Amino acid sequence: MKNLVFAVVTILCATVGFGQAYDGAGDMKFQIGINAQTNGTGITGSLDYGIGQNFSIGATSTYMLGVNELINVPFVDKFDIKARVNANLGDVFQLADNADIYPGLNLSMKNFGGHLGGRYFFTDGFGVFVEFYTPIAKYNDELTPSEEFHNQFAINLGASFNF
Repeated sequence: MKNLVFAVVTILCATVGFGQAYDGAGDMKFQIGINAQTNGTGITGSLDYGIGQNFSIGATSTYMLGVNELINVPFVDKFDIKARVNANLGDVFQLADNADIYPGLNLSMKNFGGHLGGRYFFTDGFGVFVEFYTPIAKYNDELTPSEEFHNQFAINLGASFNF
């Protein structure tokens, strides 16, 4: 019994110790979670690919759910897709290997914006993330209520996976 407990603790410690929040060029992360913004919530997904020691590129998409009860929202206003670039700064700030923070810029169907995110990995393949988005320049200054979706401060949080 003592050996079994020792083996389980060793495996858990090794698994947690090997989680990598960002591993440089060739690193690939998939994230899925919820998006929260004024008058709506939705689902979000993103894929990031490392192209340097501290630099990654990717895409993210969000779809708003259950907003037709508030206002009549066409599909194009519920959906957004963004190209993004991240500066992965976990090693710059000397964080543990399983933690990363990443500011970045994104260009979407709705605006040009910025984001700040963080990841924490519990194992080599599974972690959690949180991201804060804000528009910097909107394509249209006079927005209808439905066009305000994806054109305001938003928070994403959910699960992150290594590929």
